Amino acid sequence: MCRLPIGRTRPGCRSDNRQGKLNRQEAFSMKEISAGGIVYRKRGNTVEIQMIRDRFGKVAFPKGKMEPGETIEQTALREIGEETGIVGVIRQPLETVRYRYVSSEAGVVDKEVHYFLVEATGGSLRAQTEEINGVEWFEPKEVWRLQRGDGYDNMDSVVRKALLLLGCEVERL
Repeated sequence: MCRLPIGRTRPGCRSDNRQGKLNRQEAFSMKEISAGGIVYRKRGNTVEIQMIRDRFGKVAFPKGKMEPGETIEQTALREIGEETGIVGVIRQPLETVRYRYVSSEAGVVDKEVHYFLVEATGGSLRAQTEEINGVEWFEPKEVWRLQRGDGYDNMDSVVRKALLLLGCEVERL
């Protein structure tokens, strides 16, 4: 692999098809760690899963940036509570999603989001309107339909894994 730690390449490796050259943003990327969860609840013999509508109009799952002194697990539970009003317990780690975006304040950001399967144990469903546009509970088949139609592509495998762990059938990609 040609990439070295953030913003460095080995001599002779290409970056943006330019031999050994990085643009200014690539050379000074920042790392951001976030955490969140796919939250479920049991109602009788059925399972419901929480989805949010983010500020960009996409369906997603609650997540947010890690604060100093927090563990990844504490971050996930805090963000779920802040964004949706739900208290929960982590049942299992799911996946870590990595991507890069450009921020007007920080430039290039290498983001890492740790997702957990979280069982709702209390709280009252309410959207933190400063961060998200809405939050609702859905049946598993509807969660998969919404994810495939209106979610972020990099979340398909996370949602699939959560649904399978909950004993739900998922159509093949």
